[in-house]
Amino acid sequence: MFLIFGIFVAVFLSLLLLIKKKKSPADKILVVWLIFISVLQILRYFLETGYFFEHPHWLGIGLSLPVLHGVLLYFYVIEITGNTIKRKSTIFLHFIPSIALTLLAIPFYKLTGAQKIAVYQNNGEGFEWYVLLEGLLVIISGLTYSIWSLIIINKHQKNIKDRFSNTDKKELHWLKCLSIGNGIIYILSLFFENNVTYTAIVILVLFIGFFGINQLKIFYSNTDTVDTSEKDFTTENQRVNTTEIPKKNSSKEKYAKSGLNEDMASEIYTALKDFMEESSCYKNQELTLIELSKSLKVHPNHLSQVINEMEGKNFYNYINSLRINEFIKIASKAENKKFTMISLAYDCGFNTKSTFNKHFKLQTGKTPTEFFKS
Repeated sequence: MFLIFGIFVAVFLSLLLLIKKKKSPADKILVVWLIFISVLQILRYFLETGYFFEHPHWLGIGLSLPVLHGVLLYFYVIEITGNTIKRKSTIFLHFIPSIALTLLAIPFYKLTGAQKIAVYQNNGEGFEWYVLLEGLLVIISGLTYSIWSLIIINKHQKNIKDRFSNTDKKELHWLKCLSIGNGIIYILSLFFENNVTYTAIVILVLFIGFFGINQLKIFYSNTDTVDTSEKDFTTENQRVNTTEIPKKNSSKEKYAKSGLNEDMASEIYTALKDFMEESSCYKNQELTLIELSKSLKVHPNHLSQVINEMEGKNFYNYINSLRINEFIKIASKAENKKFTMISLAYDCGFNTKSTFNKHFKLQTGKTPTEFFKS
């Protein structure tokens, strides 16, 4: 009964996504993944109800499919975090295990209906090697892609703090839980019967439906584009480069790889401080590094490097430290005592109470209440 419920949920969610307007690439992958899960559950249902034994030519139709489950999770994570597979030709490599299992199952497919039924009823007799190989490939593949997905999500969570001033709903904690849950399913399959595994898959589908369908379009590589032509920068000889911030301590070497020098970095930093004081743009809750770099007419990589080097903070912490300073300033004024602290925090650019409290405690070592009582 629970399996039927899982089929219904997976099909329903697939239809919801299919009729969704302006589907993102991540949505399209999610549709394929949900349809794939629906097919696996339907095949399992037909096997448990004996339908396949009445029509034995269908037996084994889904032997190579479970190994693709982790692959689709990985593709979804790649897309929703704004990454891309550098070489499209390598996509084929992810399907090699499934193709190999299909080719190795050809001897089974050639059996008569009665022979296929005998194999299934006798726990894979005559094809024990295939059962073992398939089980190993499914588990190894599932765990590998789950871990791989977690690595990508962790990297994403770190990178967004160099791009966004507000990371709420962008950190993909739910997707991290989904990846962990996916890995747990494969671990369960080592110790429990298929019924337990498929029950866990149903729970996974519910989790996807609750969190995944209306995800924000947060992947900055698709939404935040920047013209990298040199004429847009403040200095004509400023080279465009996407190298990461060097970690060398030498004042002469720390800017070398990015094309910056100390004078240019100093000019950018001065312009940044002046602009922040004049515009108070940090009050914009959705301020991004791209938007700020356009206002200053400098390359975002150079701006990020200057903030890191001069402030010792990433973009996210730098902007939120300015918001805290502004909050302390306006909250200290007598005429603002009539307003709640959280309303003043919102005016300074914060959009959640938890984020405000976290950064206030980080910067002052006290809660807002403790700070103003002292």
